[in-house]
Amino acid sequence: MDANDAKKPEPAVVIGSLETPTLTKAELAELLFDKLGLNKRESKDMVEAFFDILHDSLVKGQDVKLSGFGNFNIRRKAPRPGRNPRTGESIPIKARNVVTFHASHKLKGLVQGDTPGGEDFE
Repeated sequence: MDANDAKKPEPAVVIGSLETPTLTKAELAELLFDKLGLNKRESKDMVEAFFDILHDSLVKGQDVKLSGFGNFNIRRKAPRPGRNPRTGESIPIKARNVVTFHASHKLKGLVQGDTPGGEDFE
């Protein structure tokens, strides 16, 4: 066996059971079922409840802070002039609220590979 045949270390997989590159609510429920031993109905209900609480808090204008993950914030955008790219016509853009997400330093480090994955993220 020469140097080319040697196995390269594989990157750490945080969630090994994902079949798609996008994590869905159904996959979150499946992971709760696998990791915590909840039944499938409880797992699905827990995921739905989490997102309902997150959604309701943001709709009320409350910021959501998830330690070790990041912050969801509501930001007020002022009205401003806009332009229709097709016609060049000037169009006013109304003031509105937008949701922003800022990843925590811990999550940023994990994503960049600077921090080894811990038990908190499995």
